[in-house]
Amino acid sequence: SVGLAPTTSAVLGLPLMQAMRERYPDVRLHMVESMSGHLTAMLNARQLDLAVLFDTRLHQTRQDGGGRGWSVMPLLEEDLFLVQRAGAPRLPAEIAIAGLAGVPLILPTGPHGLRSTLDTAFAGAGISPRVVLEVDSLAMVMAAVDAGLGATLQPWAALGRYPDAAQRFQCARITDAPARRVNLLCSLSDDELSPAALAARVVLLDCVRTLLGEGRWHGASSLAVA
Repeated sequence: SVGLAPTTSAVLGLPLMQAMRERYPDVRLHMVESMSGHLTAMLNARQLDLAVLFDTRLHQTRQDGGGRGWSVMPLLEEDLFLVQRAGAPRLPAEIAIAGLAGVPLILPTGPHGLRSTLDTAFAGAGISPRVVLEVDSLAMVMAAVDAGLGATLQPWAALGRYPDAAQRFQCARITDAPARRVNLLCSLSDDELSPAALAARVVLLDCVRTLLGEGRWHGASSLAVA
């Protein structure tokens, strides 16, 4: 059982399913797409074996030697982009967090890893974001942006399911270092994982390595996958 957030699954989901089918055709793969906060709860409840999560506090917990009995492995980090509809006033190529003051934003709620990353970045820049909608669904966030209800802050992968993304949206990369999304591969402890789950973790790492090496994960850079 593997849990991926919608942005992650847009890039990693199909390659992972294809690789598992090719390498382990007798293993039944259970894929779950959900917001990262929900995936965290499912992993805690032992409803998932693996999940890609974004809360950097999980990595800190691992470094401190405490935690939930999980294995936590840094995967990659992603640039974040201000995304708005193509018909809005033209964006620069890059923008600092401080430049977002007053921009109407559509964001997920607090329990999800992206929001905690953004709140930290906003606090560091000394601004209060103008959040006009809180939506815990990537599809609805992007539909709202497409309809002109506001802008959002997402990794490039959020555009992965839009073949015409270049015509529908415009993006500006956020330049501040704290405004990057850290991807962590979290799993139950090794002694809790079945041989199939251990194999799936290796395949997932291989898929991430391939996607990064081929430049198919735009705006992402490796943390520990070489």
